Amino acid sequence: MRRWLRHARQATVLLVIMMALTGIVYPLFITGVGQAFFHHKANGSLIVRNGQVAGSSLIGQPFSDPRYFWSRPSATTPYPYDGGASTGSNLGPTNPALLKAITDRIAALRAADPGNTAPVPIDLVTASGSGLDPDISPAAAEYQVARVARVRGLSAGVVQKLVAQYTEGRQLGFLGEPRVNVLGLNLALDALGH
Repeated sequence: MRRWLRHARQATVLLVIMMALTGIVYPLFITGVGQAFFHHKANGSLIVRNGQVAGSSLIGQPFSDPRYFWSRPSATTPYPYDGGASTGSNLGPTNPALLKAITDRIAALRAADPGNTAPVPIDLVTASGSGLDPDISPAAAEYQVARVARVRGLSAGVVQKLVAQYTEGRQLGFLGEPRVNVLGLNLALDALGH
């Protein structure tokens, strides 16, 4: 009986120590390191304009006004770009619902810019696996330049310069693909005042 009590006491002490270390000390340490060295990222990479949070550079937002660059579609539910419900559509390539969604998105892009006969970049009509992508490809941005410039009364050259300014290259020069942050680009367009 004494042996059992001694083992139970040792186990309880070890449990309390591990709970304190992994449940209190470690989270506080990691939070402190994040706040001290990666404050912007640790707080959601928020973009603030005029004292108001406009969004996060890590989570996409829906744009459908022709004055703005449109984001990659989102398949999250119950609403698009729901950070609490990151998911893809899970529709296979032969699923009629996927074909209809793509066809509808192409029609919306064509209706917003009837003179644009260029092929529609795939990332403007298909959702990503997370449904939260904040970026589009440079090709998807280029596809939209003429429409945005026309609707805002800007030259295509001015809009293309902004696209180039907001195009990020591959990480470390070889990881990923070049990309354009849609929210940052749209905020820059609004800052032009057109």
